[in-house]
Amino acid sequence: MKQAICGYHQDEEHHWVAQLACGHFQHVRHNPPFTNRPWVISLKGRQGMLGHLLKCKKCDEAAPKDKL
Repeated sequence: MKQAICGYHQDEEHHWVAQLACGHFQHVRHNPPFTNRPWVISLKGRQGMLGHLLKCKKCDEAAPKDKL
């Protein structure tokens, strides 16, 4: 199921994590050539992706909401 990005935070290792409208979290890494997300590197890039839909595997599995 696709869910909108509504915010971000960093994990303990300073990797960016998208907060989704459904209450789940998903890492959003720029790790070329495997994962190409250059927008995650800058504040402007992350802000520009607010509202963008990401596939949420946790919703597909009916997992409980994540907590900070």
